[in-house]
Order: sequence, then C-alpha cells, then structure tokens
Amino acid sequence: MYKTVSSSSSASSILRAAAASSSSYHRARFFSPSLSRSFVASSSPPKHSPSLPAYRSLNFSSAVRSVRFSPPRWSHGVDWRSPISLRSHVRAVAPVIERFHRKIATMASENPFKANLTSLPKVGGGEFGKFYSLPSFNDPRIEKLPYSIRILLESAIRNCDNFQVKKEDVEKIIDWEKSSPKQVEIPFKPARVLLQDFTGVPAVVDLACMRDAMNELGSDSNKINPLVPVDLVIDHSVQVDVARSENAVQANMDLEFHRNKERFAFLKWGSTAFRNMLVVPPGSGIVHQVNLEYLGRVVFNNDGILYPDSVVGTDSHTTMIDGLGVAGWGVGGIEAEAAMLGQPMSMVLPGVVGFKLSGKLHNGVTATDLVLTVTQMLRKHGVVGKFVEFYGDGMGKLSLADRATIANMSPEYGATMGFFPVDHVTLQYLKLTGRSDETVEMIEAYLRANKLFVDYNEPQQERVYSSYLQLDLADVEPCVSGPKRPHDRVPLKEMKSDWHSCLDNKVGFKGFAIPKDVQDKVVKFSFHGQPAELKHGSVVIAAITSCTNTSNPSVMLGAGLVAKKACELGLQVKPWVKTSLAPGSGVVTKYLLQSGLQKYFNQQGFNIVGYGCTTCIGNSGDLDESVASAITENDIVAAAVLSGNRNFEGRVHPLTRANYLASPPLVVAYALAGTVDIDFDKEPIGTGKDGNSVYFRDIWPSTEEIAEVVQSCVLPEMFKSTYEAITKGNPMWNQLSVPTTTLYSWDSDSTYIHEPPYFKGMTLDPPGAHGVKDAYCLLNFGDSITTDHISPAGSIHKDSPTAKYLLNRGVDRKDFNSYGSRRGNDEVMARGTFANIRIVNKLLSGEVGPKTVHIPTGEKLSVFDAATRYKAAGQDTIILAGAEYGSGSSRDWAAKGPMLLGVKAVIAKSFERIHRSNLVGMGIIPLCFKSGEDADTLGLTGHERFTIDLPSKISEIRPGQDVTVTTDNGKSFTCVVRFDTEVELAYFSHGGILPYVIRNLTKQ
Repeated sequence: MYKTVSSSSSASSILRAAAASSSSYHRARFFSPSLSRSFVASSSPPKHSPSLPAYRSLNFSSAVRSVRFSPPRWSHGVDWRSPISLRSHVRAVAPVIERFHRKIATMASENPFKANLTSLPKVGGGEFGKFYSLPSFNDPRIEKLPYSIRILLESAIRNCDNFQVKKEDVEKIIDWEKSSPKQVEIPFKPARVLLQDFTGVPAVVDLACMRDAMNELGSDSNKINPLVPVDLVIDHSVQVDVARSENAVQANMDLEFHRNKERFAFLKWGSTAFRNMLVVPPGSGIVHQVNLEYLGRVVFNNDGILYPDSVVGTDSHTTMIDGLGVAGWGVGGIEAEAAMLGQPMSMVLPGVVGFKLSGKLHNGVTATDLVLTVTQMLRKHGVVGKFVEFYGDGMGKLSLADRATIANMSPEYGATMGFFPVDHVTLQYLKLTGRSDETVEMIEAYLRANKLFVDYNEPQQERVYSSYLQLDLADVEPCVSGPKRPHDRVPLKEMKSDWHSCLDNKVGFKGFAIPKDVQDKVVKFSFHGQPAELKHGSVVIAAITSCTNTSNPSVMLGAGLVAKKACELGLQVKPWVKTSLAPGSGVVTKYLLQSGLQKYFNQQGFNIVGYGCTTCIGNSGDLDESVASAITENDIVAAAVLSGNRNFEGRVHPLTRANYLASPPLVVAYALAGTVDIDFDKEPIGTGKDGNSVYFRDIWPSTEEIAEVVQSCVLPEMFKSTYEAITKGNPMWNQLSVPTTTLYSWDSDSTYIHEPPYFKGMTLDPPGAHGVKDAYCLLNFGDSITTDHISPAGSIHKDSPTAKYLLNRGVDRKDFNSYGSRRGNDEVMARGTFANIRIVNKLLSGEVGPKTVHIPTGEKLSVFDAATRYKAAGQDTIILAGAEYGSGSSRDWAAKGPMLLGVKAVIAKSFERIHRSNLVGMGIIPLCFKSGEDADTLGLTGHERFTIDLPSKISEIRPGQDVTVTTDNGKSFTCVVRFDTEVELAYFSHGGILPYVIRNLTKQ
C-alpha cells in the first residue's frame, strides 16, 4: 500500500606517449578542480594499470601520438572540458578470425583526409580550433545529404585511417542516396556512452566479470577499462512508496537507499575502479533530461579538434538528445559495453525519412498531443531501422523542449533516431540552460562552417530523403494513447466511445471482453473510513512522470495551471487516486516554485515524490490495500493515466489493465474526473464549490497563459545552480564506503550483485558456428511481445520462482524490490525471464500468465522450471514469435535471460532493432519467417521439435542468407538468418560479443 506521511571513441587522439613517469591520463570533465578531485579518475595511471606497451596493445594500435590539453570553458559556471577519447584500433572486417588478426597486425596509416583539416577563426582574432571540412570536398552529393547522414560522414572522415575506417566507407556515406538501399555496412564511432542504473549495474557487473575472465586466461585484467567517456545517471531506482505528502521526496529516497544500498555501493566502486566513468548520484534527475540540460555538448572541442557530439546509450530513449541536434540512439547493454572497450560501432547505413512540419499548433494543443500523432503516423509509415529527420517552416514554431519530446519517443515509432538539426531555436535553448555565450558562439560557428546548421531565414538547399511525410501542425488535436500500446492514439473527443468499444472487444490490444451486463457495475468500499467506489475505467493512478514530458516547461506549467484553476473552482482529486509528480531534474522544482504553482499541485495530491522515472518504468509502488482488494475481488478494469512513453500491459502496475499516455495537464484532468469513461466536451468533470458543474474547458489554460508563465519563470540561473550542485551528491550517497580494489570481491550471499556464468570454462579458441538440432519450443508467441514481457522491470510477484529464490535466501517480501533493481544478479533475472503476469503463450491455449507447457511430459510449469528441466536433459529450446518481437525498452536482460534459460534461437516475423542486436550479442540465432508466413500459416503448433540447418563453418554463413528449418513431423520451411553484418557473424562464432572482446584483448 502507498503511504501518506505527515508534514570515440569519436576523437582520434590516443594516450600521451611522453615519459611514463609524468604522463597524464585523465578524463577531463565538466567540473571545477575541486569537484574533479571527487568525481574524476586519477590523472596518473592507477597502481595496477598496464605499462605503456600494454596501453598500445589495449588500443590495438602500433602508433601512439601525444595529446595536449587546452580545455575550453564550457558553461554552468564551472570548467567543462572535453573528455579524452581513446581511439579503438580494431574493426572486424571478416568473419574469419585468422584474417582479422592479419589485419590487426597492419599499422594504421595516417588520416588520408588531413588536407581537409580547416581552421575555424574567431571573430575577434585567433581560432576556435580545426575541423574536417565537408565543404572542402566540393562534392555536390554532400550538399543534398540529410543532416543526420552528414554527421555519420564527418565521423568517418575524421576517423579514417584505412584500417578501422576506410576511404571506401567514406565514399559509401557520400553516395548515401545510392548506397543506403543496398543495406551497406559502415563503421561509426560515438563520442561517448550513456547509462542509467537499471542497465548500468549489469554493465558494470559484466566489466567486473570480464576482468576476472582476463585473469583466468592469464592476461592483464586492467585492459578492461572504458576507452570513451561513460556517464551513468542513477534514476531508475526510486519508487512511489510515499505519495500525497510534503516529505515524500525524502521518505522515498530513504526507502530507495535502504533497498538499493548494495547496488549503489557497487556503482560507486565502479566509478573508482574503472577509469573514464562518471556516476551521477540518485536524486539528481532522469538520465535523458540531465543529458539534454547538462551533459550534451552539441560540439566537442577536443585538443583543438572540433567535431559533433554523438552518443549511444543503454536506454532506448537516449534519442531524446536528438532534439538538441546531437546524434544519439539506444543500443543494447552488451553492445554499449563493447563500445566502452574500444570496439567500433558496426551499423547498416540507414535510410532517412524526411518529415516536413508546417503551420502551428492550435490553442490548447500540447507537445504530447503532437508526439502521439507523430508516433501513430510513423508507425503506419514504417521506420524501423531508419533515421527520421524533421524539417520545414513548422520547425520555428516548436520549442526545443517540444522537439525533445518528439525525439524521445523514437522507440515508440520504431526509428533509430528522430533528428532535429541545430538551428536558432537550439542556440536559444543552450543559452537558457546555462551554456556560456562563448560556447554557443563556438557551436554556431563550427556548425555553420561545416554545413551542419539550419538557418530558416535563408533559402533552403533541397535535401534528398528515402521517403517523405508531412504534417500540418494545425491538424493536431488533443489525444491520448492506449489502453495498451503507445501508438494506439485516441482523439480526446472519441475517448468515451473508444473506451466502451474496448470493454466490448475480445481480449487484445484494444479489448477487455467485459460482458455487457457487468460493464456498469459499481464497487463500493471503505477507504480509510471514507466511502469510496470504483467501476470499470476508474482512475487509480495519475502520474506526472517520464523525461518525455517532465523536460518540457510548457506542459509542466500547463498542468500546474490546470491544478490551480481546479483548486479555485473547488474541485478535488478523490483521495483513493494515487497521484504523483516526479520531475526529471531539480530545474522543474525551481520553476514550479517560482511560478507559485507547486502549492496547487500539492493541494490536488500531486506532491513531488522523487527525481527519477518512477511510474513510467513500473516503479509506481503499491496501491492502497483497500483499492487493490476492490479491483482484484471484483475483476475491475482499473485505469492509470500517466505522462509517460510506455503503457504496455503489466508495465505500469499489475492491477491497472488500462493504461493511457497523456500530457501532464490531461493527467491532472483525468485525476479530477476520476475516470477515463468521460466525454470532456459534454460531461462535467465535477461540481464546484458554488454547486455548479465544472467542465474541462473551465480548467484548461490557453497557450498564451502557459507561454506567459514559461517566459517569466524558466530562467537560466535555475539550470546553472541545479547542475553546479549535481556533482555534490547527497549525504546518503557520500557516506557509502566502498573498497579501492580494481577486482571486485563477489559476495556469494548477495541477492543484488552476483558473478554471472557467461565466461565459466571459456577458452582462448572460439567455439565457432553451430546450428540447432531437435529443439523443443519453450514459448509460442503472437505479435508485439515486448521486452517488458520478456524481462519485466517492475514488481516481483509473490508466487513467482524469483520470490521463492529470494524467500529461501532470507529476503522478506517487503524487501523484494523490483526486477529492474536486481539486474546485477543473474539468478534473479533468469527466474524473472518471461515472468510478466500478462504474457500470452499460445501453448497455454488462451490462459494468460508466465507459464508454459513442458512438451515431453505435457506438464504446465513456470517458464523457468520448464527451461531448467530442458537444460538438465540436455535439450535445446527455441521460441516462436510474431511481428515486432522485442519492442519496447532496450534491455540486455531480454537477451541474457533467454540465453541463460538455454534458448538457442528465436524465429519471428520481425524483430525490434536493438533487441535483435542483443540476441546476436548473446549468441542466440535470430531468424525471420519469409514474408507472408508465420507459425500459424505454416501450421506450427509449438509441439514440434525444430532443427535449424546452419553451416558449421562461420566462413560459409553470409549476412541475411536463407536457412532451412525442419520439424520432427515432416514440415520444412525457409527463414532468413538475421546476422546483418560480418561483425555480427564474428560475434556468433565466439558465442557472443563479450567473449569476442575478451579473446581479442588477450591477444594484444
């Protein structure tokens, strides 16, 4: 129950090769010298670090150049410095490992494009630095390239050494219009890596485990160190245990530290044990908002070389930074770990959808309404694996925060990026958020000089796109999305009728199958002595949450104005609605207080509960016992309304079967109404203190009202003061005591941090390719199985295998915490794989829940118990699935878990981009049915045994080739093997990406 408590690897520089005794190896970061001492790695190599020759080996290079530092002033009132970014000198160019090692022995040549290095002068004299000039190529093809592709091109030119990045790669990108339809492979080197704690803990666990593996193989464990800057923001751990309280923030943080002290100490150890790693303490904000407001550079100035900022992150919503003109997207955790260790990003040169915006939003329409509309359009268009680039006259009508909202939801519409090139709006935002005038001047000068800046005051060069979409902003209308998927948009005016259709429809994405005779039933109960009632559609959770919206002052202040108007009219949210407000950074609190609107939020129960993701990722906390009982005992379809980006079944809360995404102002409006079964145009929200009906239009603020408050209350000083304090941590974090060893001492009794078995018995020789023979089907799925279904992040069910494991180890149920918080323990996560209580497995003939049929015996078992039985008998397993398998958050455990359960292959109609990559990274074979075919059309029931005929020699497998699958009952069909690049074939040969990295490091 919830409680109410009173009162680039992009840079081309390598290690300095000066005298070892005085060499400088440090990560220059964003802080003043005093802060740097606390949060930045030592400026000299650590005691157990490799010698200089080992450093050379680690960087896969036979050439070491000296590095000079002349750190530029950044912003936020402190010294921001460009991080050292060590060049990784390995690129797998063939699946045959012997050939790879012949390549790696070849000395990389100097950059063949050094003649294109150009000085960028300052207006008053001197220069900002030098840059690789795109205009200097005088190639008309470059002029027509989308801006997002120009960023890939600049990176390839700057990093070209004819080894990792070849001149042929540069030509492929320049010739993008012709080469991208051919699905050609290119290398890309991001400038930095971004983590949050749910994905960061397993990443650090893997790094620690890799050090142990290096030791066991007789190599130097200190070769396992991030070679590019890594920022980890702890934001996924706070839960809404305490709500509707003035001291909810502190109470929830106390509980957060109580539950997660062991995890936090582990991360703090990692920040000292590994070089180049910054950990931002809990209570600081949501990772993507911190990235947008603080970490994003837009342009790097590293040792006098200017280049665009770029980032890959282990959270799919890393794309939010695209709204700032920084190329960024989500990757799997294991892929990010490889990038940290100097592996190049191998990617297919993407197509780019040009999305033209025109007009302006109507009065009262929010950025959330816009992004839900865009999401639906792009889902329909089909943008998986593509970039989306926004342009057009309508861009000038969108604030940077509006753009970031759209970019944030790229995973929901399926694109790799939703990119907004830098323009005047971007520069204004940089100044608003405290970046210095000098820095903004440098950014603008560089981007203009390198044709990466859009000036809508000048005639626009026509760019070429792979396909085109257009939206008149005036056509956007208020809407929500749900009840089970973010792209199922519902216009607000149709909400009531759509809700009743959902009650009628058979169980599915838009159906609950509630019989007509019980659709209107009312359940009365007592809530702490007060009479209360629920019916189908009653709102029990109303949460203003998620970086998607909390980074946007217009919708946050708009929600405050709704609360204010409601208070003034005498409306009050019912006390049994669990309300919460979780800002994405301390800046939000400052402007809510400055505007005087926080007190109205508080009066409606929307007290600040913490600075993190909370309800958006399922950390909604328990419902009051009386509410929970009323729902479960009467089979009520209760609703949650949240300003999040995901509403998949079972994600927000186990007891809210209907979950709607909405703007923060609409979250407040639905909380006041108490139900989603309402027509806001015709029905009153409630009765005011004067006895008159109050309608939606009476509490809804105008665009002008909101803009006036934004203008007067969102101030640069708020950003400066917030981020000057962010590195100081908080007393609980600062009091954590951690060891100073570089190897982690695993505690066998820990239920949070456990040494995973990935490298047990690992040899120096790779196992090679393999097929699958006579495998049983562990699970048979339909469409849209998400990573929430595969690897839940939320609460641990009391009757699950995980609960039994924890209880057997003396963990009380109240201390179970969440799956997400226990991702550092493979024993927990293996048991939690496919543990979503709403998962639908066709082997169960309609029964919903985390069970399956053990085919040999016909027994119905938990998925974990069935998988354990198969493994004990030495029997392989596969999974059958429909379209969009693995959609949702980028969770490496959605691949690690199945691997630990013994799954050898997944056969699906289609895969989400990151999840497919993660499967490959863990050595699982991804296969796609041929177009027009699936398990149903082929007559597969899942009771067959499957044999996948793959060549035993990796050199005989080609990316995307056809393979034959046969069954024990005589069926045969053809699938496409989804190893998409030569590099992925190399990973498969080694049994996964991490064994591949380890073996290559041991040979240096």
